[in-house]
Amino acid sequence: MLNLPVNVTMHIYIIKPNAARLAQTLTLFRETLSGGNLSPSSRNPSHRASFPPTPSSPNPHPTSFPSLPLAVIQMRVNKQKRHRKAVKFFTACFRFRPPFKILCDGTFVHHLVTYKISPEKALSTILSDTVKIFTTRCVLTELKRLGKSYAESFSTAKNLAIARCDHDGQKKADSCIFEIIGENNPDHFFVASQDLDMRKRLQEVPGVPVIFGLRNALFLEKPSEAQHGFVKSFEEKRLHMTLAEKTLLKKRTSRILGIHEQNDSNNEMKDHADGGLETSTSRKPNVVKKDSVVKDRPRFKRRKAPNPLSCLKKKTRPNVNPVSERDNNEKDGEPRSRSRKRKRSRKGKDTQHTEAEVA
Repeated sequence: MLNLPVNVTMHIYIIKPNAARLAQTLTLFRETLSGGNLSPSSRNPSHRASFPPTPSSPNPHPTSFPSLPLAVIQMRVNKQKRHRKAVKFFTACFRFRPPFKILCDGTFVHHLVTYKISPEKALSTILSDTVKIFTTRCVLTELKRLGKSYAESFSTAKNLAIARCDHDGQKKADSCIFEIIGENNPDHFFVASQDLDMRKRLQEVPGVPVIFGLRNALFLEKPSEAQHGFVKSFEEKRLHMTLAEKTLLKKRTSRILGIHEQNDSNNEMKDHADGGLETSTSRKPNVVKKDSVVKDRPRFKRRKAPNPLSCLKKKTRPNVNPVSERDNNEKDGEPRSRSRKRKRSRKGKDTQHTEAEVA
């Protein structure tokens, strides 16, 4: 069962299964979905028998199916990939965090007005996150001086948030923006401008992403070679020690070595004082607990005294109530059992006495 769109009306008749005819039917159906011409005059005459012309009455449910060529779709996908890659570079290397702050000059605001681009929506689609749009007082005064042709741009720029600058509109817009950004862009601004010279100068500053407009589309420029080189050199510096770290390391090593020598001298004095010491066959490193320095000198085992608790004799506990069990048996009514003593035969002793008397 084919799910046709609402604005496509076709009368498909039962025909014999033919491969060529089926292929023609599929091509015509694809043209219909892609928004091709569906007038009867444009069709092949061989199709007229199986596909009669559509009625001329207007469609009560008009719908539009925007169809784009595959090349255009691929271009848009590649553009989004480039933008995501650039945003990831600045977030990872220069700590940009959403909501992203965008500083606009007068040329960019005028471009948005002329092509009727909604700034927040377009910029958020480029950066794939929420944005805050800023401008300066110097930019507003510059737009105001340009007269009636820039009146609409001036009114839209007034609605934007104002970045703090101490010029009170007495400086040029480009010099004001460069002063806000400084040497390393501490406020993490994206700069949006249509001025080509200004964009080239901004790409030399590390950590400044640049946005520009081309007709009704906005673009985020790739990180420049200077910005890539700055990140690479910074990462290489992090791998090596600074001067402060080197001095701190020297101080700690000298202190550890002093403790090591002092402990060695103390141990040698103790070894000379103790007489009967036996060196162990296995050498174990001596560890100083304070700074964990490993010693390579042999360690001696001293003779240990026996445990004084193991030398004690066992104590026999006297039975306090020996008759208690007997009394209990008598109380229960059981007869008291007498212990029988074994009678030893004295035959041997009597014979010895008689022999002694006879002798």
